[in-house]
Parts: sequence; C-alpha cells; structure tokens
Amino acid sequence: MNPDQFQGPALRVGVVGIGWAGQQHLNAYSNSPGVEIVAVAGMEEELLHSLQATHAIPNAFLRWEDMLELEDLDAISVAVPTFLHAPIAIAALERGLHVLSEKPLARTADEGRAMVEAARGAGRVLDVAFNHRRRGDIQTLKSIIDEGGLGRPYYAKASWLRRTGIPRLGSWFTNPELSGGGPMADIGVHVLDYALHLLGEPKVLSVSATVHAELGPRGRGGSARFSAMSSEHAFEVEDFASAFIRLEGGATLLIEAGWASYREKDDVLGFMVYGTDGGAELVAKGSPSAPVGQLTIFTDKDGENADYSPESQPGRGHQAVVEDFLDIVRGGEAVWGHHDGSLALNRAEIIDACYRSAREAKEVQL
Repeated sequence: MNPDQFQGPALRVGVVGIGWAGQQHLNAYSNSPGVEIVAVAGMEEELLHSLQATHAIPNAFLRWEDMLELEDLDAISVAVPTFLHAPIAIAALERGLHVLSEKPLARTADEGRAMVEAARGAGRVLDVAFNHRRRGDIQTLKSIIDEGGLGRPYYAKASWLRRTGIPRLGSWFTNPELSGGGPMADIGVHVLDYALHLLGEPKVLSVSATVHAELGPRGRGGSARFSAMSSEHAFEVEDFASAFIRLEGGATLLIEAGWASYREKDDVLGFMVYGTDGGAELVAKGSPSAPVGQLTIFTDKDGENADYSPESQPGRGHQAVVEDFLDIVRGGEAVWGHHDGSLALNRAEIIDACYRSAREAKEVQL
C-alpha cells in the first residue's frame, strides 16, 4: 500500500487491551499507512507504558472510559476479555466511533444483538476479527470451491484441537460469566466462521451439540503456555465440544473445538469437505503458528485419479483484518451499513444454540 494514496487526514485510532490480541492490533495499525495511533488503554501499567513508547502513542489510559473522552478519535479496537466487548463497543459506537472487536462478538447473542443495534443506530462500522479466514490456505480452498472445483459440497468437518491448551485455570477464560463458554466460544467460533465462509455462508437450520469437561476439572490439560494448574478457582466451562449442524440445501457440517484431549501433541486446525465433483482436506499442524497447512484436492479426470496439492501463500492474519477494517471505514457511509456486525451475530446465535443443545440434550432449531 502506498501512503500517497491517502489524500485526507490520517485516521486516528485507539486500542483497548494490551494482551496478545491488543498487541496484534497495535502492530497492524503501526504498519498501515494513513493511520495515527493516538491512544492505548490497559490495566497492566508497566506494559502499557512500554507499548506506548514502542509505538510512539501520545495518550495512555488505565481506564477505557477515559480514552473514549478523547476528541477527534475515529475508531477503536476492542481486544479485552469477552465480558467487556459489549459495554466498550456500545459506548464507543454511541460516541460516533467505528469499532473493530476481537472474537467472539460477545458472551451471548443477546449482548451481540445490542452491539449490532448500537452500530445501526449510530451509523458506524462494527467489525469482528476473524483472522483465520484470512489464512492463505483457506483462501486458496475458498477460490477452488467458489469456482466449482468440488461441485456442490454436501458434507464438511472443521476442527481446532489442542492436547494441552486450556487457558489458565481461574482466569476469565474458564469462567462462563466472563467468557461466555469454553473452547466452543473461544476457538470454536473461529472454526465455525471459516467453515461457513468456505461453504458460501449457507443458512444454519439446526444444531445438535455436546460439551465435555473431563481434564480441566482435574487440573489436567495445561502446559507451559496454557496452564490449568495452581488455582483456587473452579473449572466452570467445557474443555471439548462438538456440534452436528444441518444446513439449508441438505448439507451438513461437523464442528470440533478442544482445548485438551489425549491426542497428538501439536495443535491441529483442519477442514475436510466432500463435494459432488471432488473433495478437499486441509491440515495445519502447529496451528495457529503454522503459516501454511497441507491442502489436498481430491478429484478425477476421465475416470482417473487427478488429486493435487495447490500451493498457498502464508496468510496475513490481524494485518489483513485491520487493513480490511480501515478500508471499510474509508469507504464512507455508502458501505458502513453493510458492516454492522451482523455476520458475527450470526456466529453468536449458532454458538448459543450449541450450548443450549448441549444443556438440553436435544437438537435445537434456529
């Protein structure tokens, strides 16, 4: 991108949250021309001022409410625990700011619906950081499916599985009042998003889901990176979830999301699809750090096996998320109304239905 293409004033942005996700947003804004990071907010004071210095940010706040009082702020990123997404986003939208939020949209669909209504009422953008759909291998497969290379997809399976990936026991991740749920809400929403994206956004008709909490309650399923040990708090969410999803048109989708289970040690992000004229399998071991997974297309030609493995470039993750958000904001009112958080709300409604199905042990219609 060429900075000279931006004729108007720079977009003035702020970032709320300074953990891993917030740092991804800061880096992406810093690498985007025509953007000025004017504020950052976070509760860890030493880290806050370190990031302020690194990115030459003029304003740093311990309270996000104070950041929203700044004049001439155009947009913010919300990269904080899930229970704070709705209050921060709604407050920002009501002040006329555009909002890019981390996933999931909110703890529940009801909270997400309030966020979407706030975006519509303010006439501002509400976008959500679904960075895994920006993976290069997923984009390659998307092009093949869209061009008819597999015919009509009728069955798909998508998963993100860890062996020892439970976030710290007692943190907000394992408290349903703060997180909205365990791996189905945390990483399952990514899996659901890229699966429906690949399949062309079919309407979800019903879900039948199960959740399990077998390792976390016993202090298992943690590691040096993700620890389920040494806490006085209870483990109150699931550590593995799966959902069978019926799609309009007769296709079905199976989703698996697991923080911990007895399986191979590397994280695996995967997608498998059967179509009327071909199939495909994507396996990204070591995900999400693995830049490119192994993608195989299964097909035939003149009755003979014609399987192949297309090359993919590494995705650009949060950099692509932020650049897309900035392009939407720069697009003006003509495009803002098409980016009100509705797609992320759709994901939240499906996740809600999965948890309800698991609680009630029955299929739930949407």
